[in-house]
Amino acid sequence: VCGCCSALRPRYKRLVDNIFPEDPEDGLVKTNMEKLTFYALSAPEKLDRIGAYLSERLIRDVGRHRYGYVCIAMEALDQLLMACHCQSINLFVESFLKMVAKLLESEKPNLQILGTNSFVKFANIEEDTPSYHRSYDFFVSRFSEMCHSSHDDLEIKTKIRMSGIKGLQGVVRKTVNDELQANIWDPQHMDKIVPSLLFNLQHVEEAESRSPSPLQAPEKEKESPAELAERCLRELLGRAAFGNIKNAIKPVLIHLDNHSLWEPKVFAIRCFKIIMYSIQPQHSHLVIQQLLGHLDANSRSAATVRAGIVEVLSEAAVIAATGSVGPTVLEMFNTLLRQLRLSIDYALTGSYDGAVSLGTKIIKEHEERMFQEAVIKTVGSFASTLPTYQRSEVILFIMSKVPRPSLHQAVDTGRTGENRNRLTQIMLLKSLLQVSTGFQCNNMMSALPSNFLDRLLSTALMEDAEIRLFVLEILISFIDRHGNRHKFSTISTLSDISVLKLKVDKCSRQDTVFMKKHSQQLYRHIYLSCKEETNVQKHYEALYGLLALISIELANEEVVVDLIRLVLAVQDVAQVNEENLPVYNRCALYALGAAYLNLISQLTTVPAFCQHIHEVIETRKKEAPYMLPEDVFVERPRLSQNLDGVVIELLFRQSKISEVLGGSGYNSDRLCLPYIPQLTDEDRLSKRRSIGETISLQVEVESRNSPEKEERVPAEEITYETLKKAIVDSVAVEEQERERRRQVVEKFQKAPFEEIAAHCGARASLLQSKLNQIFEITIRPPPSPSGTITAAYGQPQNHSIPVYEMKFPDLCVY
Repeated sequence: VCGCCSALRPRYKRLVDNIFPEDPEDGLVKTNMEKLTFYALSAPEKLDRIGAYLSERLIRDVGRHRYGYVCIAMEALDQLLMACHCQSINLFVESFLKMVAKLLESEKPNLQILGTNSFVKFANIEEDTPSYHRSYDFFVSRFSEMCHSSHDDLEIKTKIRMSGIKGLQGVVRKTVNDELQANIWDPQHMDKIVPSLLFNLQHVEEAESRSPSPLQAPEKEKESPAELAERCLRELLGRAAFGNIKNAIKPVLIHLDNHSLWEPKVFAIRCFKIIMYSIQPQHSHLVIQQLLGHLDANSRSAATVRAGIVEVLSEAAVIAATGSVGPTVLEMFNTLLRQLRLSIDYALTGSYDGAVSLGTKIIKEHEERMFQEAVIKTVGSFASTLPTYQRSEVILFIMSKVPRPSLHQAVDTGRTGENRNRLTQIMLLKSLLQVSTGFQCNNMMSALPSNFLDRLLSTALMEDAEIRLFVLEILISFIDRHGNRHKFSTISTLSDISVLKLKVDKCSRQDTVFMKKHSQQLYRHIYLSCKEETNVQKHYEALYGLLALISIELANEEVVVDLIRLVLAVQDVAQVNEENLPVYNRCALYALGAAYLNLISQLTTVPAFCQHIHEVIETRKKEAPYMLPEDVFVERPRLSQNLDGVVIELLFRQSKISEVLGGSGYNSDRLCLPYIPQLTDEDRLSKRRSIGETISLQVEVESRNSPEKEERVPAEEITYETLKKAIVDSVAVEEQERERRRQVVEKFQKAPFEEIAAHCGARASLLQSKLNQIFEITIRPPPSPSGTITAAYGQPQNHSIPVYEMKFPDLCVY
């Protein structure tokens, strides 16, 4: 009866009823709303009842389609929320969220938008009291569903999607900093929020090109769901703590997989640029780790997909390098190099399983090549952002992965396994070249440590021309510290090298130490590289650049002398032609020597030296232009078919150079000695035909130049067959020793324990008996005054008696 009579109803109900006008179009009655607000502030214990009653009216009005009163009720709720911050507001919020959920469940877009706007206002309120039991699961699901709206009307669809994005933003703001709330970073929530934002990001117009860095956004961008989604994603990632990054990134990777967004890679790169610029810098390495793990997980996916992931990784790594990458540096390079090897295997076998069957996906080789180039590019771009010490570690790490040819097995390109080794070597050397490009290190001992240089130069002895070229380019990249490399890209005999504008510094003490330690090793590999039949113009250009850069960066007087000797030895190779080189190679060596001696003569600034070099070059221009780079290193080289009768006027003479440089303070005695390369075990590794001849030449020259030649007894003649036999015998001995060790290891692995124990016991007894014999021979008893006795074999033996039995002379008695 009291419910029917308004005068007898509770006061809070009467105050609530009074805020509703007779005509909903008149809107909220403001004076009555002020009374209701004052009452709620005066009697906060009634706030929960006010909320429950408003919720009851709103649900009834929604069911009766009285949407005007619904809007008035929501406006009243909003004002009460903004005004009241008492301890009992939690119960009122429950009623409020119940009403918002009712609006979001409606099929009317306007009610959904109304409920979202109220929720966003609520999300911006900082509550004074914590809530222990509030749940936002429904709102996350419903707002995510609104983000994927497919309404027929484009304008309504846009409004619904924007409301869903705003709702998700409100949920994040409300829950992300409240430890008592349900954890919004749980996968069950992130798997809904992140894909919803990415879905709206996909629909940005292709014509728009925006910077991924977080800048001030103009107001008009709020009209675009894509821009709103981007801001929401930035805010979400910016609030992520260390332990939550993984849950936020994993849905991004899954979304890109499910929608095949790695292949165009434009959207994927944009997403991760947003991520990298939004998260805290110290969390960058976590994103890199996630991408590396995803690349490993997709190791059997299509090459285009893997290439897209690598491109994204490249962009992300460059951004991360400006912050903190930490221990993920070598992990990243290890993953990339592992994927590179897998790609080489896929390209060679044609399948992911190593054998082609009916259900196997056939691999396109050109796509694998594209993926390999993407990996190499990523290695270079990321390494270029690292500090010097980390870059040095990466260089050593990559070099350790380069396969080394076996000592007893030459590289045969006809077999699959060895093809794999060759391709792996080429790809890793390409990566190493990318890393070394632009590498700046003042100390060459740090840039080229012994273990790295040894492995690199041993690779230079391989017969593969492409691999040798990569090694030369890598050396040039390391040695060139002043940007002079491009000035020697073409070989020429300039009359005035000042036009090159070379940047020359005095050789430092560290560089001098480096050259004293490694110069002969470098000279030897340059000399052997010049003698290769498979050299083409690029090889000679690289050799010229290497010689020139050593002269500029690492040269002192001793190095200059050695380089001149080296180039004169190369001229002798072309003249004597013991290697049976083709005509082009011989002309190229003549031209290479002319170009380098022209350069070094102007660098040393010794007039007589320059004059001799100039005279020979002018003579060649008139009589033998095929011995100069201008006629040899062109598209159609002009060569001579008869190089056997070269007159001495066309050659650079060692005696003349020694004379003119000796008068200027250079070591003329050293200049007179012809250059002989040092022989090492690497020659056996490369299996060159000229090794025996090199040794014979070295022995012959040493005996010829020795001052004790007349006093020596004629030694046994050393021939190629003798040296070949010696090498074969040493190899056989090594094989026998290796086989003996293998048998010993196998015996201890497979033999019964009793047999091993008996064997070891017998050896121990034998050792002990030998030791006893040695002790008997070496250890003698002290001499005795009682004299000696005769042993069993007629040997005199000292015999000791106790002291108390000894008879002393009378003089010793006191």
